[in-house]
Amino acid sequence: MGLIIRSSAIHAAGCYTTSPIRKGTRVAEYDGPRLSKDEADTCYEDSPITYLFGLGDGSIVIDGHCMAMFINHSCDPNCETEEIDGRVWITAIRDIPAGEEITYDYCLYDGGDDEAHCNCGARKCRGTMYSREETRKRMAATRKPRTRRGNRKTTQARA
Repeated sequence: MGLIIRSSAIHAAGCYTTSPIRKGTRVAEYDGPRLSKDEADTCYEDSPITYLFGLGDGSIVIDGHCMAMFINHSCDPNCETEEIDGRVWITAIRDIPAGEEITYDYCLYDGGDDEAHCNCGARKCRGTMYSREETRKRMAATRKPRTRRGNRKTTQARA
């Protein structure tokens, strides 16, 4: 299996396969130095672009400068990530033909005020790289609280 980096319609550069990949195949490892979330926040405070991948509960992140950093997000991906013993693997969830861009759903959960717009072009695109759960949380937080109107009892004057 060969992977190449070239222009992507999703985002700048993308990772493509040069040969068919069977479902279940490990396509790439997301690798790099491990940092605490606080260290990563400090290192990348003023940087608009990061290649961080949260491990476990997100307190440790991989600062990924490897082939996998070019794998773009899609709401209809051909791969998924799998954490095994502190390592992150990108694995094919369907057969992938030669020449197709490798993608996985980023399922972002931590990004502050960043909207993380999605450009994947999938038929059922969410419009964001945030996970469905995070998207629901963010939408709930922006809704105005409903005011409850109590049942008013009216009394009639008796004559």
